[in-house]
Amino acid sequence: MVSRHANSTQLEESLARGECDVVVIDYFMPGGRYGDGVELIQHVANQYPEVRIVVLSRSGDAALVKQALEAGAHAFLSKEDRLELIYVAIVSVIANETYLGPAIRRTLALADSESHARFIRQRLTSRELEVIERYARGANVTEIAKELDRSVKTISAQKCAAMRKLDLSTDADLYRFIADSGLI
Repeated sequence: MVSRHANSTQLEESLARGECDVVVIDYFMPGGRYGDGVELIQHVANQYPEVRIVVLSRSGDAALVKQALEAGAHAFLSKEDRLELIYVAIVSVIANETYLGPAIRRTLALADSESHARFIRQRLTSRELEVIERYARGANVTEIAKELDRSVKTISAQKCAAMRKLDLSTDADLYRFIADSGLI
């Protein structure tokens, strides 16, 4: 059965009659006693745990997506995603799988990489970051010292300090960290 509701009160009435296995809701569905967004998702997840929840949103906010999933959403799609992906999401959640549309996956990946970059900038001094970035581009300690007009000992100390702050013990760990963090 397919039905359409203008607000959360109408949706609740339909759910109370046991009329559906999957709900596709707009994250921002104004009006109704049960609110919208996280509030509505939590309500549906708590009151109707057997109902699978697919969320659509125009927003590309990673925090909003994470909150929706934590609240009980089983799938999340951007309104920028192709319309036929709603069907893919429905089939996925019926199979007890989580589904994230392509635009949402990109949003979450970007947020994770920005968070990781912020973590690095907060932990390292500007000099340490400069050394690590050059190291990431393939320069060795001697070349970096020459480029920055500093001693090899200073560059080596800054590299070691950065590694210590990032909890890395070997050059192999540093190379892996550099590759994983997107510095190269």
